[in-house]
Amino acid sequence: MIVYFAISGIIVTFAPNYLTQSGGNNHNPVAYRNMDRRIIGIGETVLDIIFRNDQPLKAVPGGSTFNALISIGRTGTPCVMATEVGDDHVADIVTDFLKANNVDTSYVFRHKGTQSHVSLAFLNEQNDAQYQFYKNHAALTMDNDMPEVHEGDIVLFGSYFAISPMLRTYVATFLKRAKAAGAILYYDINFRASHLADLPATMPHILENMQLASVVRGSAEDFQILFGCNDAAEVYKKHISPHCPVFIYTDGAHPIRLFTPTLCESFPAKPIETVSTIGAGDNFNAGFCYALYRSGITDPTALNVQQFAPLIAMGQRFSSAVCATLDNYIPEKLITEA
Repeated sequence: MIVYFAISGIIVTFAPNYLTQSGGNNHNPVAYRNMDRRIIGIGETVLDIIFRNDQPLKAVPGGSTFNALISIGRTGTPCVMATEVGDDHVADIVTDFLKANNVDTSYVFRHKGTQSHVSLAFLNEQNDAQYQFYKNHAALTMDNDMPEVHEGDIVLFGSYFAISPMLRTYVATFLKRAKAAGAILYYDINFRASHLADLPATMPHILENMQLASVVRGSAEDFQILFGCNDAAEVYKKHISPHCPVFIYTDGAHPIRLFTPTLCESFPAKPIETVSTIGAGDNFNAGFCYALYRSGITDPTALNVQQFAPLIAMGQRFSSAVCATLDNYIPEKLITEA
């Protein structure tokens, strides 16, 4: 299967285990060999109860990294989720859903005598969500072994889970081990205003995550909250580039911005009719990481624009698909068309 993309006048051919492009530099960041790779997600799980006009519409398992891993699992890509749940029926729903979508649950840590997390998502007229979270903070721990990481694996992490002081020892140790093993680390900042009071204590963790990451993605909202800045180029120059070379800036329906030490590119977003924007950013991450896996790329810090284009395009495709449903993950139809 070969997928062709045309973005901003660039024609790209994307196929499993290789990427071809015209022009570019002599450095080849693509591994032309079969690799025993997988995508590892580390993050929280919740049961999302979705409301419109103050009436519940649907309850679905969720969580930022969780949503991405479900979509990746639906493609048949080898993946594993490291997370923690309570000892209740919600935990059963979460674990069974992961298994049903081809996600390895060996590292789903279940805490006896505790309740799993729940979130209420209230959709506004634009189908954007405002959240209220109900969490058992006393249960936040990852006290079991973490997944083994190998060179070329892709580690997807982010949100408050990645900077929580209660989990920081476990998360930081794992990320440092993954980086030392030669994995690709994709960090989605995804910082919500509800955690603003925690920012002084968690900012060092955000900066350390960026230093460990191969790719950092964040939204316009993230950086307005964190730095009071909504200029993508300024965010990259002042706040990202001192720590991580590759930066993806998303801003809803506006073009996606990509920055590296040698690139400053813009990728238009296709207008779509939304049902819900829940999981839009999560599934951009899923599509990007899926394309990264399929391409055989082992060093995303050394790509040119022709090599980045299909990765961004797959992220956009996954994101657009999830906005057309009340689910937090791509539909089966998208997989059969891929």
